[in-house]
Formats: sequence, structure tokens, C-alpha cells
Amino acid sequence: MAKQGKPTRGAPKTSQEDWINTALDTLISEGVDSVKISVLSAKLNCARSSFYWYFKDRRDLLEVLLDQWQNRNTHAILERAGEPADSICFALTNLFSCWISPDGKTEKPFDTRLDFAVREWARRDGSVRRAVDISEELRINAIISMFERYGYEREEARIRARIVYYTQIGYEALDIRESNLDRAKAGRNYLLCLTGKTPTDAEIEAVVKLTGLSVQELKD
Repeated sequence: MAKQGKPTRGAPKTSQEDWINTALDTLISEGVDSVKISVLSAKLNCARSSFYWYFKDRRDLLEVLLDQWQNRNTHAILERAGEPADSICFALTNLFSCWISPDGKTEKPFDTRLDFAVREWARRDGSVRRAVDISEELRINAIISMFERYGYEREEARIRARIVYYTQIGYEALDIRESNLDRAKAGRNYLLCLTGKTPTDAEIEAVVKLTGLSVQELKD
């Protein structure tokens, strides 16, 4: 794992965070093959030697990137799926918040582009493939548990969890350009179809609020 830099004489001007962020951006935009010390140092306009202040080697950096992905994306789903809620519709709304930015600008808890970059990386690296498989199981199990908390039998909870998760991943993979207004209008029916429960006015208001809009604005 990466070691923490020490603020002593001769320390590089670039921080560990600089290297990690540049590596993440490169992974997302260019793929793992471009995450090389020479490429990153050129982007950071610094000497390659400064890399070794924070990392043992390239593999060490790649492990950090995987940790960053897990800590952001998988953690986001586990956290939101486990949040207390008064009903399954409210719980599902909490989960939806992983992927929705109310103003279209605020950073979402779940980084879709990073997720797809790691999945592409997994196609050519067995250890990353195993990490993705483990992550997928954790994510789906968290959603299964979410449904079970509201009285769904295990098998029904499993199928509903898979539908919720695969629908969302597919939605992101297709890069559907849908406005928050369109999402808000569809909120009620998403809750109905994914849970099998007719949402209350309060539940509809909560899912619409995720988009930064209000139910009243949909009526105007």
C-alpha cells in the first residue's frame, strides 16, 4: 500500500493526492494501460522520481486506485442501502441518491465513469476481475438485505435487488440523456414497479426531491 509522504527537506512538490487524482482521471479517460509513471509525471510536470516518495511501484499505485473505487462506489451503495427508512419506497429513494445530482453539477456519491473504467480493466486482469466480482456480490447483497428488512421473502428480495441494480447499471451504461424533470415525472412509477408497492404522496415527494424539483413544479 502507498506510504504517507514526510514533510522533510527534499520532499516533492506534488502530493500523494495529486498522483492519485491524476491516475484516477487517466484510468477513466484513457484506460489502465495509460496509468504509467512516465505518463503521470508528464501530466503533473514533475520528475518521475517523486512518484517513489509515495509508492513502491506502479502496482502499488494500481492497488490504491482499486481501494479508491471500492471506498467510493461500493461503499456508497452499502451505506445508502443500509440507511434507516420508514418504508421500502423511502429506502429505495435513499439508494437512488447514489446516482442522482439534484442540480446536475454536484458530485454524485457513485462515480459511474470510474466504475466502468474498473470493469474494463477487469477484462484483462484476473485479480481485478475477482475484486469486481466480490464488489458486485457485496452491492447486491446489501440491496437484498434492504428489501428483506421490509418483509420481502429472500427469493423475491434477491430478484428485486438484481432488477434494481442491473437496471441502474444498464441505465448508466447506455448513457441515457434524461433530464431531472423526466426523472422526477417517472419517480412514482419507478417506485411502484421496483417495489410492487403503491407509493404514498410523501414517498413520491421524497423521490421527486432527489432531482431538485418539487411535486408542485411537476403540476405547474
